[in-house]
Amino acid sequence: MGLLALASCHREAAPAPAPVETLHLSFGAGSLTLNPSGYAPLTARLSLTSRQSGRLRLVVHGRHGAASDLTQQFADEGTMHTVPVLGLYPNYANNVTVQLVDPGGAVLADTALLIQTAALPPDMPASLVTTAPTGGPLGGDFTLVSNFSASNPQMPLIVDNYGEVRWLLDYRSLPELEQLSYDCGISRLRNGNFCFGDKTTSQLFEVDVYGTIINRWNMAGYTFHHELYEKPDGNFLVTANKTGSTHPDGTATDEDYVIEINRHANRVVQEWDLKQSLNENRHALEADPVDWLHANAVLYDPSDNTIIVSGRYQGVVKLTYDNHVQWLLAPHRGWGPNHQGQDLKQLLLTPLDAGGQAIADTAVVNGSANAPDFEWNWYQHSVQLMPSGDLLLFDNGTNRNFIRNAPTHYSRAVVYRLDPAARTVQQIWTYGKERGDDTFSAIVSRVQYLPAVNHLLFCPGYQVPNATGQGGKIIELDYASKQVLFEMQLTPANGFAFHRAQRESIYP
Repeated sequence: MGLLALASCHREAAPAPAPVETLHLSFGAGSLTLNPSGYAPLTARLSLTSRQSGRLRLVVHGRHGAASDLTQQFADEGTMHTVPVLGLYPNYANNVTVQLVDPGGAVLADTALLIQTAALPPDMPASLVTTAPTGGPLGGDFTLVSNFSASNPQMPLIVDNYGEVRWLLDYRSLPELEQLSYDCGISRLRNGNFCFGDKTTSQLFEVDVYGTIINRWNMAGYTFHHELYEKPDGNFLVTANKTGSTHPDGTATDEDYVIEINRHANRVVQEWDLKQSLNENRHALEADPVDWLHANAVLYDPSDNTIIVSGRYQGVVKLTYDNHVQWLLAPHRGWGPNHQGQDLKQLLLTPLDAGGQAIADTAVVNGSANAPDFEWNWYQHSVQLMPSGDLLLFDNGTNRNFIRNAPTHYSRAVVYRLDPAARTVQQIWTYGKERGDDTFSAIVSRVQYLPAVNHLLFCPGYQVPNATGQGGKIIELDYASKQVLFEMQLTPANGFAFHRAQRESIYP
């Protein structure tokens, strides 16, 4: 953290109704502060005054031509301005143009800044763009990566489409978060701030773009793991361990609760005990009686006020607010009654072929074989709802068809069409099987649908074979044609690149 000397110069501006002036910067302490919080080394805070009233526009000039410039228009009408400068390159003398513009965008004044940044922290992943941007529209210019490559504290990154790190959080100097372990990772709240849960402190945190802590929420009686999800009403759904949770025989369990936290009251207002709604004695996939479920994702379905939970060792389940199962998406092997007296076999979704007919082959239904046009989800992550209401997930493919130590593997992005009334499921889209081991990730990983461009992001994150080792891949596809439009490799020393990667802007 510290002040940075400004290199300021007047530049020729486009013709404007009023003469262009040189911006008058506030050259007192704090006029330009690099890394103002101490936790975001590729950020700066700029304060300045101008003779005329207007709004600021910043351009961080890219290292790969005009297409890599980052332009941000602010709505700060007036003569006193304080704005964040984001998207700086590490270990680089960054050229930043600052413009004062009128409501129509005409330049009233401008200046140029030179901002020198330090090198990245140690153990950052190496990025390699294997399919360069084509010039066509992608789903965004930046990707938020819940980086796992360093020892704690974990350091989230934003990388651009040229494989360069343009933002990160580094909490090594903050005692409260110096052992940050955010599991599924970091996401953005609707207010523009970032949020994450921390397994070390079992708190939930809201931070701004500088990494300054804005809010924190405790989880009395629970500990955090995996997922923090913001509901439309602002409350948080959290996958949790409950202190003292046991099976009926008194043996311990973990990772089998979902809770809802009232964001304003900072208290738990709802609890789902998944031992009650599911069958804790089903061990068709894994024999571990403690981590029998391994809940790794949760989302809210506003269409019917339910939640959808991914249990890595069981499948995907939709639950009502009173913790009753509406449907189960999983191979049919091994299900039985739950503690509520429901026969879960009756709530399993029946697979359909491409023609909409029920698949009669019991080997496919039970999961020991695949149909040409249908496969079950295996050890899945990253469950999401498409705009159509279809279900998108990352099918890791671990122990696919109950086969351990198979000679070849594959992971998939897959979209299922569910009919809850008929309790059927049809596979309508998939990608990844054709890539085989090249995009196989046994754990973690992310998918994301990008509706503005009808693209899909497919992001296997763990020990994926790369050109220079193992790590993760960020792959953007055209949803209609499945053409790969963009591909990036991230290769850390330990092969564990990220839990999640998703298209996200740098500025809110």
